[in-house]
Amino acid sequence: MSRAVEESNRRMLRARDAMDRAYAEPLDIPTLARIAFVSPAHFIRTFRATFGETPHRYLQRRRVERAMFLLRGTEHSVTDICMAVGFTSLGTFSRTFHDIVGESPTAYRRRAVPLGAPGCFAMAYCRPASLLDKPGGTGGG
Repeated sequence: MSRAVEESNRRMLRARDAMDRAYAEPLDIPTLARIAFVSPAHFIRTFRATFGETPHRYLQRRRVERAMFLLRGTEHSVTDICMAVGFTSLGTFSRTFHDIVGESPTAYRRRAVPLGAPGCFAMAYCRPASLLDKPGGTGGG
């Protein structure tokens, strides 16, 4: 791997780590691009080439992962969870959740049972697949 590719990957990881830490905060492409020291257009292209999905879709999936955890482990309302994970619209949250998980947040909560496994195993087991993992998926978002 060339030094330039390695540096590019490091910058994309820096931005992805920021997204993981602040997933519930309002994050926009210009802010993330500044973290990676690249232009917004270059950031979107490079992030997708590096991680297989757009920054927007990655952030949505990260938020849905956290919502899944909260739906399984708390009695908070779906609306409260929606706002807690960074969505500002219940409709957008429900549509995105359904697109990623395959069912509504309410249906997921009814079906889900708290796992009696360590958190790291539960997260890996319950992690929603990206669009690229699904047959016919495009990875767009």
